[in-house]
Amino acid sequence: MTPGQILSVILLSVAIAAGGTWRVQGYRYGEQLEKIERNHAVALKDAGEAARKEEQRRQTAVNKEADDAREQNKAAAVDAGAADAVGDRLRVEADKFAAHACGDPGVTQRGASATRAAMVLSDLLQRADKRAGELAVAYDRARIAGLVCERSYDAVRSVSR
Repeated sequence: MTPGQILSVILLSVAIAAGGTWRVQGYRYGEQLEKIERNHAVALKDAGEAARKEEQRRQTAVNKEADDAREQNKAAAVDAGAADAVGDRLRVEADKFAAHACGDPGVTQRGASATRAAMVLSDLLQRADKRAGELAVAYDRARIAGLVCERSYDAVRSVSR
């Protein structure tokens, strides 16, 4: 064989060996990439499950706070009803007082101004009591909503363990 042919055989052998090595490395890297992809898929699945679990925990906490708020609003409504009943009795007594003042002969003799003053005071008491009841209901609702918001925030903010 001539030196040129020997060189060609050597180059051909080197090329075949390089090609074989290239394929073996390709298989190795392919296996590594597949392993990385599997690990990534598992990690992604686990992260999704953890996120769903956390969202469910948060939603459960918020729903619990909302249920508590509804119960507190019901209790506040019952209390407001009781306060309205007391206010109604107070208004009846004020009306009796105004009627008594208007029907008293001594007051009548003192003039119409005393009668008007008694009626104005009775009306003022009724209005003040009604407005106080409205404000109490609004305050109760706002307070309950604020506390529920605060507790919901704390529940959602806390990290599940």
